[in-house]
Amino acid sequence: MEIIRKKELRTLKEQLQDSPVVAILGPRQCGKTTLANQFTRKGSSSRIHYFDCEDPRDIAKLDNPMMALEPCRGVVVIDEIQRRPELFPALRVLVDQNRAQRFLILGSASQDLISQSSETLAGRISFLELGGFTLHDIKKQYNTLWLRGGFPRSFLARNDRVSMKWRQDFIRTFLERDIPNLGIRIPAPMLRRFWTMLSHYHGQIFNASELGRSLAVADTTIKRYLDILSGTFLIRQLQPWFYNTKKRLVKRPKIYFRDSGLLHTLLSITGEQELLHHPRLGASWEGFALEQAIIHLNLREEEIFFWGTHTGAELDLVFQQKGSLWGVEVKYNEAPVITRSMRSALKELYLSHLFVVYPGDEIYPLEKNITAVGLNKIEEGFRLFPGNK
Repeated sequence: MEIIRKKELRTLKEQLQDSPVVAILGPRQCGKTTLANQFTRKGSSSRIHYFDCEDPRDIAKLDNPMMALEPCRGVVVIDEIQRRPELFPALRVLVDQNRAQRFLILGSASQDLISQSSETLAGRISFLELGGFTLHDIKKQYNTLWLRGGFPRSFLARNDRVSMKWRQDFIRTFLERDIPNLGIRIPAPMLRRFWTMLSHYHGQIFNASELGRSLAVADTTIKRYLDILSGTFLIRQLQPWFYNTKKRLVKRPKIYFRDSGLLHTLLSITGEQELLHHPRLGASWEGFALEQAIIHLNLREEEIFFWGTHTGAELDLVFQQKGSLWGVEVKYNEAPVITRSMRSALKELYLSHLFVVYPGDEIYPLEKNITAVGLNKIEEGFRLFPGNK
């Protein structure tokens, strides 16, 4: 079964029309190659040339990149480009001398880990961040997506046992092969211990000192481990929103697993009943719903924040668009109510509107500037947001 990502295909087509280089970035196995293939089959009338930086034959061709790439006309796809960062200077020369070429490059690491892309191709490259499947893709109830996560092979597995086995293998391969291939030298057992411990911080303020004491390493080492998992699109560091106030604000990031399936694997949750009776049930659902909200609002990493004070007032998501500040609160409650924190956030941040995402199917006002949006109706509910029309 193949799921066509229509939204991403439209975005990709627009970006390739405007930029000579488009980079699809996301974790391994999230569907980048499939999306590129879908685009070359349906979204492009140009000739397609494909190079895979994990294929020994293509690696040999790319040892002389100018000779391999210069004769190509149309769209050139280069997969797993983080394996060959020395290609970026050649791409800059090629796009500057040949306006007819378009390059579609796929990578399993962020702009920061592939720093040459943003430095060498500045002004010539556009980025499309791709994760696993979302509610927009599956068009049905979210329970399976929540339990298994959005990685295509995990979500589409024939049963929960096969899905769990795939995720376990993914984690092992990531630690033992993918991390060393990025040139990062960290013992796989140590990074796995850190990743597992981090699962218990999902949805909480990051405490490097506490984790450092548990693993007997320095705070700086813990922060480096976190940056690696963030740079490979597995962990989201949600930064705090700062503004002029007399109140003491939380200044450390909140930590979320981007994929709920990987979170459940590290928490040893194998099925729906185990999830529904697990003490981290609420945190798991809130992280899953928050990720869906970020995706459906088309928000970039640098645009999203949380708000929190030392007196306990919090708001899960704050973002600025159309010259105004907006908020999203996530509640694992079938009948959400307005809380003191919500009122405090509306007053302190002068929010234009606050959306409360809950596990339901309805959209209804809680108050003049507060709307409850059921997760199954998130696409429809966020159409109320002016920036999403």
